[in-house]
This record gives sequence, C-alpha cells and structure tokens, in this order.
Amino acid sequence: MFTMKLFIVLVAGMPGAGKSIVSKAAQDLGLPVYNMGDIIRMETSRFYGVITPETMREASRRVRKLYGEDYVARKTIERIKEKRGVVVVDGVRSLVEVEAFKKYAETVILAVHASPKTRFERIRKRNRPGDPDNWEDFVKRDLTELRFGLGNVIALADYMIVNEGSIEEAYRGAYNILKELVEKNVKDNSIS
Repeated sequence: MFTMKLFIVLVAGMPGAGKSIVSKAAQDLGLPVYNMGDIIRMETSRFYGVITPETMREASRRVRKLYGEDYVARKTIERIKEKRGVVVVDGVRSLVEVEAFKKYAETVILAVHASPKTRFERIRKRNRPGDPDNWEDFVKRDLTELRFGLGNVIALADYMIVNEGSIEEAYRGAYNILKELVEKNVKDNSIS
C-alpha cells in the first residue's frame, strides 16, 4: 500500500505581511492549514480572559517561559497528528520552533515580506482580536516577534514572497510555490 510521507510548509512573516494569503492558496489546493496564532489566542483567553495586543504579547511570552520555546510548535504538531502529504503551518516564529517541526517531518520555510507601513495599514483594516490599533502597539508587537527570532526564520527561508503589490499577485506566487511543493512531494513519494 502506498503511504505518503508528511511534508510541512512553515509559513513565516511579520504581522500583516500576508501569511493568510498563503493559507488561502493552500486551502484552494486542498491542503490542511494549521495556524499557530490560534494556540496563542486560546492561551491568551485562558490566562487573561480577554484578547488585546498587550495580553497577546504577554501570553506569547508566558507560554514560552512556562512550557518551553517550542511549546506552540509542539501544540501544533499535536493538531497535525497522523496527517500525510503536504500540510501548511502558518505563523512559525523562531528557529527553535522550526527545529521542533524538522524533528517531526521534512520541512521548508516560506516567508512573506511587506514593509512596516504596508503591514500596519493591513492590520488596521483587518481588525482581528489582539491586533494593535495604533503605531506604538504595532511597533511593540513587531519587536516582540523579532525577540522570538522571527527575523532569523525569515532570513533562512527556502522561498520568499514580497507582498507589496496586489492580493492577486501575492496569491498567485503562493499558489505556484505550494503547487510546486505538492508536485515534488508526490514525485518524491512515488520514487520511495
């Protein structure tokens, strides 16, 4: 019987860079998507009962201090369980998390980049719980993400999408990269 191996696409990017566009392309290709931010939002609610930019930052720090820097990755891996084929994990933030995923399956990093000004405007428009609504909170959030090591993950990405143009342009880039990875995974598994 033919069984496909698990292959994880780790999506990294600063808040508002456009990681959700990659997730949408993945879903359109029929790929499962796991959002690491969902775990932080869940932990924020558990710790503080309310999701604000400050409680999100505090919960992010707190879970890593209490349970280890790879905690969010481990919780995401628990959700992936026995999946096979290509899956997408949105929101990897550190090389420690990348290493946790690498122990579990073959991985690649797909980074999405956009300028701070572009990202701030996007975040204000989407208005998701825990998103900053002013420049000062936006900068604090960026600095928190960078302290976790997100810049290192982006710098070491296998694939990069620069998302300063239209949503359609970024979507097309993400779709093409993911399609290529799916085709490569199928080919590699048929050789094994």
